[in-house]
Amino acid sequence: MATTIVPGARQHGLPPGPRVRARTATATNESALARRALIGVALAYLFVFLGLPLFVVFQEALRKGFAAYFAALREPELLHAARLTLLVAGIAVPLNVVFGIAAAWAITKGRVRGRTLLIALADLPLAVSPVIAGLTFMLLFGMQGWFGPWLRAHDIRIAFTVTAVVLATIFVTLPFVARELIPLMEEQGVTEEEAAVTLGASGWQIFRRVTAPNIRWGLLYGIVLCNARAMGEFGAVSVVSGRIRGQTTTLPLHIEILYNEYDFTAAFAASSLLALLAVVTLAAKHLLERSHHAARARIIQEQEESHQ
Repeated sequence: MATTIVPGARQHGLPPGPRVRARTATATNESALARRALIGVALAYLFVFLGLPLFVVFQEALRKGFAAYFAALREPELLHAARLTLLVAGIAVPLNVVFGIAAAWAITKGRVRGRTLLIALADLPLAVSPVIAGLTFMLLFGMQGWFGPWLRAHDIRIAFTVTAVVLATIFVTLPFVARELIPLMEEQGVTEEEAAVTLGASGWQIFRRVTAPNIRWGLLYGIVLCNARAMGEFGAVSVVSGRIRGQTTTLPLHIEILYNEYDFTAAFAASSLLALLAVVTLAAKHLLERSHHAARARIIQEQEESHQ
């Protein structure tokens, strides 16, 4: 039961009227048993497809004991794969942050032509298979590709190098920041930016003092999603990297190589490391969501108190 106060009393300087008890409405009228059943099904689904695989990964990684587990984690090739994964994510994510902010600004705040086409192009990596994206890069930058003769003439190698891994990762993670910001910035409109223009603010001042504070939570959420995809990308990277151990193998590729060689302890040890990175990413996402909801709740509460 929720308690409400009769409106209008404070506005006219009168003491609050009698408190009225209102029944809290629910979205549906299902019984408590049905709600528990739905929650149980959801939890069982999460356990089977999320909790159980994570448990198996760590169980298999520790099957031969902690000594074998930490020995596998200290292997030079695994450490190189982990460093390369972080390096690629560290390059791809900032570049896609810049692109995402620029694209969202142009689509929602600017008056650019071809807005629909720009949105479709930004969504293209989500519609194209990562393997197809990798093959496309090979057709462009491979020795037999469109730019192959020019690259050979200038002694430049892109295919089967770290550069190719970075390019493929940038492509598959390109939409995440933009797709988080576009709906948010469309909902906010351009009123505040127009007011800043009338006060003589420059473009950089408008972005730094008006736009950036309004989009910071959506931007951070997009960064988390982009980083998670960058670290876990397999399809496109497997095509363009050549899977050269100790040179172009990221953690997902290194895990597959170890598994195919029946080195299960090392494979699951590497998998556990990648799973820990994923858990950290999800924890960061959860903390950002909680902070965002708490901030919005405070704003709404302050607005309600100012109207009373």
